[in-house]
Amino acid sequence: MQLLKFKPTEYTLENVKTGRVFEDEGWTLNDPEGGDPSLIRAVYATSTFSPRNDLKGLYRYANWMPVKRTLRHSCAPVTYKSKGLAKHLGLNNLYITFSGWNPKIGAKMQTCSFKETEAFSVCARIDKKEKRTLIVQSAGNTARAFAQVCSDNDIPVVICIPEDNVHDLWFHKKLNKCVKVVAVPHGCDYYDAITLGEKLAQDPRYFLEGGAKNIARRDGMGTTILSFVEKAGRIPDAYFQAVGSGTGAIAAWENAGRLAADGRFGPNNMRVFVGQNSPFTLLYDSWKACSRQLADITPELGRRQAEVILAKVLSNRKPPYGIAGGLYDVLLKSHGDVFLASNDDIIYWLLQFRNFEGYDLLPAACVAVASLAQAVKNGTVGKDDCIMLNCTGGGTLAAFSKGYFIKEPDLVLSPDLPAEEIIAKVAAL
Repeated sequence: MQLLKFKPTEYTLENVKTGRVFEDEGWTLNDPEGGDPSLIRAVYATSTFSPRNDLKGLYRYANWMPVKRTLRHSCAPVTYKSKGLAKHLGLNNLYITFSGWNPKIGAKMQTCSFKETEAFSVCARIDKKEKRTLIVQSAGNTARAFAQVCSDNDIPVVICIPEDNVHDLWFHKKLNKCVKVVAVPHGCDYYDAITLGEKLAQDPRYFLEGGAKNIARRDGMGTTILSFVEKAGRIPDAYFQAVGSGTGAIAAWENAGRLAADGRFGPNNMRVFVGQNSPFTLLYDSWKACSRQLADITPELGRRQAEVILAKVLSNRKPPYGIAGGLYDVLLKSHGDVFLASNDDIIYWLLQFRNFEGYDLLPAACVAVASLAQAVKNGTVGKDDCIMLNCTGGGTLAAFSKGYFIKEPDLVLSPDLPAEEIIAKVAAL
């Protein structure tokens, strides 16, 4: 009955750079009037933060998500005040926002990743009458989340992923036939998966999810800070997250702005701190060069760096960095910074976090913890600062105890193939 009663969220779209307001045509990813590159942003009819207690899971935040319906099996991020890690780091107001599997604290994301917040928001933006097939390009966690959500809700999707990252496609049960996985060969990276998806999207039977340009992706991810504010009652002084594209940090900043406009949660003085897994340091290098332009990186070097990092989901060679409203603007306006964590740092903080908080994190989330530890050590944050640590995934040890299998690719295709050949092979699946 809940699905029948749901009324689509009301909103308009705004060009971040120009401020032009216009209507969403259903799957608008850019300002149709063009102009300089800019993200677009949702402006919701409900300007106050008002979680919906009549809806379950992630859709409690539907008033600030551009959704037409609700889907089955969603779960919202969980925020709690840290004791163990906070004591170790000497912090009095550290809050951990966790998206993963830890039923003891109420976290029940089946795929153990906050990418579920994206998937449940993006897929709920799709009209029920949509005849085309969604294309999702991913380095791993996003693929798993979209595959699970689409499978559970009968939404046709083609997942494009590097073959080297197929181990991330683990599930507890067989997927619905509406989910197809197409991989780029060993040695290729996330950017190659993006290229493959873009070629497939030249066929009108398919449409791209849109990545950071999709307001539903960003506002789904932005529910992490909504979870925080429900618990802490205020906008944090500092926000920490590991990033590949930086979309989650952009989303947090956008929702911090909405919360500040509400007036009940303080001003948006939130400093945004993000972390990368060295040696893949594209965003770090670009920011430290004080440049809106991305640092130069050859495809060969990017692929080699992506191969050796533990947090492979943080290896995006095409992040929304310099675009208006992108990560550069967020870091600049928030007086933020970028940190680095090595593979050794990840292992160290994986073990430490489990000791202090009682559950395991995915490698990317360990980068966020390492970044926070560095910020404490160098005095970037103080012991009384109100801090949000966005732990974007974990709980796999508990989840794997239920048993799992790996979804093998339905096809492996070179991104260098002509679009016509890629389309024909995928359509034959």
